[in-house]
Formats: sequence, structure tokens, C-alpha cells
Amino acid sequence: MMKLAMDPRPVILQAEPNREANDAAGREARSLRRSCQDFEAIFIQQVFKAMRKNIPDSGLFERDTAHEIYQDMMDAEVAEEIARQQSLGLAEQMYRQMEKFLPSKK
Repeated sequence: MMKLAMDPRPVILQAEPNREANDAAGREARSLRRSCQDFEAIFIQQVFKAMRKNIPDSGLFERDTAHEIYQDMMDAEVAEEIARQQSLGLAEQMYRQMEKFLPSKK
């Protein structure tokens, strides 16, 4: 049997800060991607709002404050789903532009 003369603990302890730096960089990258998606969702919601202004009121349903609040909430949820699942590509382009400023992964 061959005995191991080297103690691996110093090597493992030395690698720990790099792993923590990579974890921190990964968290920051995920946070940036999420922020870009949130911005795209807000953009899509504003597009929905602008589109709704151009639809003439049929008069079939009364448009009260509750209806407007519900419509805004529905638009926000649909916009968020579009930004997360399908995307217009705005979030990805923003991410590519800003990822240069993230701490580099080692």
C-alpha cells in the first residue's frame, strides 16, 4: 500500500475563497438577469397600457375603478410571464450589455 505524503487540507482551504467568489459572482449574475427581466416586464406592461388606450369603449361593461385595477393587475402578470418565459429579447440584450460590469468569474 502506498501512503499519501501530502496533506490535502491546505489545497482545499486555499480553493474555498475562489468557490465563494464564484458563488457571489453567480448570485450577482442571476440578480442582474432577474432585474433585466423585471425591466422587460415593466416595458411590456406599458405597451399593453398604451394599446388599451386605443381600443374604443363598447359600452357593454361599465368601466369603473375596480375594472381598471383588475386590468392593470392582469396586464402586470401577463407581462411578467412573457418576460420570464417567451421574452422579447430586451432583457437578454440588456444583460449582455451590463454583464461586462459584473465581477469576473475565476
